[in-house]
Amino acid sequence: MNSFETDMGRAILSRGFAAGVLLEILILFTAGFDSDLFRMTVPVLCTLPYSTAWLADYQSGFIKAYLPRSGVTAYILGKILACGLSGGGVELLGSWIYVCLKHDGNMQWNPLLIFLSGMLWAVAAAVLAALSNSRYIAYGGAFVIYYILVILHERYFQTLYCLYPYEWLAPEHTWIFGEWGVAFLVTGLMLVLLCLYDMILRRCIEGV
Repeated sequence: MNSFETDMGRAILSRGFAAGVLLEILILFTAGFDSDLFRMTVPVLCTLPYSTAWLADYQSGFIKAYLPRSGVTAYILGKILACGLSGGGVELLGSWIYVCLKHDGNMQWNPLLIFLSGMLWAVAAAVLAALSNSRYIAYGGAFVIYYILVILHERYFQTLYCLYPYEWLAPEHTWIFGEWGVAFLVTGLMLVLLCLYDMILRRCIEGV
């Protein structure tokens, strides 16, 4: 089994993934897709499965035994891809179960954008974890950045909707290429974070 498969197994079978899905369903039944509660918890729930996996390996010393078998590049890719996919999976699976249970044919939701938003904020939390060596900053940092972007848009830069996290979940403005334009933007931001994560972890691994 390669590094990515191992990491995906750990992420999907983790308590954090199950807790995130259950909390997502509860939040949606309580408030729905259009609520601030749903939107503001996206950068929190997506971090639960695997955003601090690097810290767990590093602080426990497990990385010393694992790296020689997997290789640095495979290790880093496995960690960040599993983090992003499981984070997006929490949001998507929880939303899908809610939609199935609700039986409302008129419900408006965008599975792709919800999945990509979950991926983005999970990866952002992983970068913060690697940068700070702190679980608390990882779990709370993505939410803080998300909240700052929301406040900046709503109070000061209302025309700059492209950097409004709510817009990434359910676009209300006209985008180039429509909803795919949102997907391209979020994917681009993710790629920047992936490069940053790779650089940070390579520096940390040099000292192992």
